Order: sequence, then structure tokens, then C-alpha cells
Amino acid sequence: QVQLAESGGGLVQPGGSLRLSCAVSGSPLTVYSMDWYRQIPGKPREFVASIRDDGYIRYPDSVERRFNISRNNAKDTFSLQINNLKPEDTGVYICRFRESGYFEVWGQGILVTVSS
Repeated sequence: QVQLAESGGGLVQPGGSLRLSCAVSGSPLTVYSMDWYRQIPGKPREFVASIRDDGYIRYPDSVERRFNISRNNAKDTFSLQINNLKPEDTGVYICRFRESGYFEVWGQGILVTVSS
């Protein structure tokens, strides 16, 4: 019954910053990780960032210096801060919540458009 609600997408000029949020509801019994992926047109779905329940944070080398994942104190919302946005960042960003045992819930995705 876990559900995710994404917010914060939209149109941003190159060089700007954007913060995406993913709200978690449904009282999950266990937590494994909270993650962000993106789907850029013409490319496979790409891993962006992850924060594990024990605090371990992981980024791919290609985005780790521009992307920052975090969560709030109540652990019911996690966010993705993106700095120095580029046109090639345009795409659909999707949050994922994983419980222990790899049960997972995906958000609907939110569109980020980087253009002048």
C-alpha cells in the first residue's frame, strides 16, 4: 500500500538548479533504500542516486558532483537536488522506494525540461 508522490519538476534554464521531492505514504514496515532514476529520450533508464536506510549514499560517477539526494527527519520525504542543469538532463525523473526483500514502488515520473 506504499505510494509515492513526486513534485518539483518543470522548465529550467541551463545552469539553473532544481529540487525534486518524493513523498512516501502508506506506512511501510521496512525500508531498504530511497532512489532516483531518470529516463532521457533515446537512452535506457539510468540510475541517478540512492540513500539507504543505514545512511549510505550512492551516486554514479557521471552525476555525483551535480546531484544530491537527501531525506527529511520524519523519513517520509526524500529529495533530489540538481545543480548546473544542462539540456541533456531533460527527461522524466522517477523516484523509487524499496522495502527489505526488494519489494519496490515506483512513482509516476516527473518531467524536467532544461531549455532556454
